Amino acid sequence: MIELLWPWMLFALLLPWLAYRRAPAVRAGRAVRLPIYVELQAAAAASRSQRFMPGWRAAACIAAWVLLVVAASRPVWLGDPIRLPASGRDLMLAVDVSGSMEESDMVVEGRRVNRLQAVQSVAADFIERRVGDRVGLILFGDRAYVYSPLSLDRDTVATLLADALVGLAGQKTAIGDAIGLAAKRLQDSPSDHRVLVLLTDGVNTAGELNPDKAAELASTLGIRIHTIGFGSGAQAFGGFFQIQQSQIDEPQLQRIAQQTGGRYFRARNTEELEAIYQLLDDIEPVEVDALSLRPQDELFIWPLALAGLFAGLVALPPPRRTRTEAAS
Repeated sequence: MIELLWPWMLFALLLPWLAYRRAPAVRAGRAVRLPIYVELQAAAAASRSQRFMPGWRAAACIAAWVLLVVAASRPVWLGDPIRLPASGRDLMLAVDVSGSMEESDMVVEGRRVNRLQAVQSVAADFIERRVGDRVGLILFGDRAYVYSPLSLDRDTVATLLADALVGLAGQKTAIGDAIGLAAKRLQDSPSDHRVLVLLTDGVNTAGELNPDKAAELASTLGIRIHTIGFGSGAQAFGGFFQIQQSQIDEPQLQRIAQQTGGRYFRARNTEELEAIYQLLDDIEPVEVDALSLRPQDELFIWPLALAGLFAGLVALPPPRRTRTEAAS
C-alpha cells in the first residue's frame, strides 16, 4: 500500500488560493510592478493570441504545484510486515578447551568422541534454539578469549564453536578469567537479561582472577551464571574404562551459580548434557516481543519528475505563427 509519511504537507496545496484571496492588490492589478513585469505581460498577451487550448498553461502550472506538494509529503510504498523476534537477552557461552577436554569418554550417535566434540554437538542445537537472543562465545584454558562477540548471527557462533580445538587456549583451566571476561563483555549490554553459561570439566588451575571474586563482580553487574560440570570420570586404558573420582570442583561451581542467582548442573554423558541445555531453555526462556518491520520504498521521485515535466512544458516558448496564420 501507499502511505504519506508527511501528510500535513498537503495543506500547502491551499497556499496559491490563500495568496490570491488575501492579496486583493494582485487581483486588482495594483501590486508593485518590476521592470520585467512589462515583458512578462507582453509575453502572456502573445501566448493568449496563439491557437492553444484556453487555460492550458494554467492547468499545467496547477498540476506541477500539486505534484510538488505530493512529492514533499513523502509518499512511500509499504511492503508486507516482517516479524522481528527479539527477546532482549544477552547470552554468553564460556566453554572449557583445556587439555582435559581431550578425554574420549563421551558417545554421540554411537560413536566415541572426546568431551569437546560432545559439547559442540549438543551446544550447537542450544544456540540454534536461542532465536532473538544475542549469543557470544568465550573459550578458556590457560587464558580466556572472546571467540565470538555477542551477535544475533547464531549460525556464525555455532560455526565458530564447531571449529574450536582442544588446547586452543592452553592446557590449564582459568575459570575466574573466563567469568571476568564475560562480565566485562556483558557489563555494557543494554539488556536487562545478562546470562553466562559456563561449562568446564576441571578445577581452576590458571588465570589471575579468583573464581569467587569474579562471581562477586558478575553479581554486582546483574549477570546470572549457570555452571555445568562435564565429564564421566572414566578414563580409557587399553580399550577398557576405569572409573576415577571426578576432578571437577563442584563446590566452587555451586557457589558461583548460587552467588549470581543461577544454577549448577552436573553432566556425566551427552544425554545429560542435552537435558541440561533443554532445561536452560526453560530457565532462560526466549521472550519474543511483538515487533515487526514494514519495508518501505520512497516514491517521491515520481511526482517530482512529473512536476518537472509539467514545469518544462509551461516554460516552452509558444510556436511561431506562419505568414498564412498571421495574415488570417
